[in-house]
Amino acid sequence: MTNNKAHLTTKVSLFMVSYGRELRMEVDLRRKGKMKKATEFAERMRKVQKEAGTALVRAQEEIKR
Repeated sequence: MTNNKAHLTTKVSLFMVSYGRELRMEVDLRRKGKMKKATEFAERMRKVQKEAGTALVRAQEEIKR
């Protein structure tokens, strides 16, 4: 399994869970507004990780039943 393939249970890729964005191959070194982007990134990370955690807890509960 690659890091950019959506997981069956969580419906998001491992890369998204780890880094808060989808894997891209291009690079833009001249980004502006880094602080705003960093804040948005941190918020996305919290949201994705919370959703993935919730999905995993639901899956664990279903397996217990």
